[in-house]
Amino acid sequence: MSKQIRAVLFSVLVLSLLTVVSLKAQNKEKKNNQNKGDDVNLNVDLVTLDAQVIRQNTSRIAWRLKQNDFVLFEDGVQQKITNFSQDTLPLSMILLIDRRGCLDPFSDKIRNAITENIKSLKKEDEIAVMTFADKTNLVQRFTSDKNKIAETFAKLPLHDESDNHCFNVAFYDAARYMRDSGNPQARRVIILLTAITKGINCGKPSSDDVTTEVLESDSTVCALIPQEKGQAIENGVMHGIAGLGQAMGAGTLNVKSLIEETGGELVGAKPDNIEFMFDNLITRIRTRYAIGFVSTNPKHDGVYRKLKLEIAPATEKREGKLIVKTRRGYLAVKDKK
Repeated sequence: MSKQIRAVLFSVLVLSLLTVVSLKAQNKEKKNNQNKGDDVNLNVDLVTLDAQVIRQNTSRIAWRLKQNDFVLFEDGVQQKITNFSQDTLPLSMILLIDRRGCLDPFSDKIRNAITENIKSLKKEDEIAVMTFADKTNLVQRFTSDKNKIAETFAKLPLHDESDNHCFNVAFYDAARYMRDSGNPQARRVIILLTAITKGINCGKPSSDDVTTEVLESDSTVCALIPQEKGQAIENGVMHGIAGLGQAMGAGTLNVKSLIEETGGELVGAKPDNIEFMFDNLITRIRTRYAIGFVSTNPKHDGVYRKLKLEIAPATEKREGKLIVKTRRGYLAVKDKK
């Protein structure tokens, strides 16, 4: 075989090898891109919820339950739980402090108690501080610096003794900030500090708009109410005023409704017990079960879907009567047109 023929054959062989290598690389890249696309879709469609499980006879937290101890339904259709954990996620927490009313729900004693609690949070936990009267004020953006939060507490806006508590504005702005700025991998919670639980809306947004915003932020709503002298009277009076306003066509927002919708907690405590009760609330939030699933309904229609999380019959037979607190539903992702 002549040198020229060998050279040609060698060139053809090299070209063929390069073509095969190129095709394999293209196929691998295509496959990787497909996998990435699948991951994106799963991330978009993954629905997450927090669940707190309490023993009915003792009111204590039910620990160490497993994934198969739960049964989950969406609009009556059973769903497969794909993600499950407990006490592994960091916290993104907004302290939403009411600066209106006859009683100051953030007195020096309460501020000192909560400051001490915050020092014990994990280093990866982040906190933001918002106050509200007729409008909200973002006093401190999300930070993991617990000393900075303590410093923030010392420079809150003055307490205003005006009557109306603009809960609708406060929760709407807090939920929007959580959605835009909170850690997407964290357990999200908005903790309200107030003396009352119901108020007349201050213009827009409507109560429905507030609920939608809270649901879309994936936040659990909790409330801490210092039960000082006169607090029950103020709460009763404000409920009466809100009831009259509602009868006259004014919009009202009941904090308890948001708490129930998101599976949160309302905690009342004497000022001397606030430190213990706040620490207990954070513990209960942290030890909730984090549950995730991909809905069997593939539509991205933005429609509200009802959720129902139950304890498996065999588990309840083993553990006794258990009470599950979690959010009642969620808004499906809506495709952008």
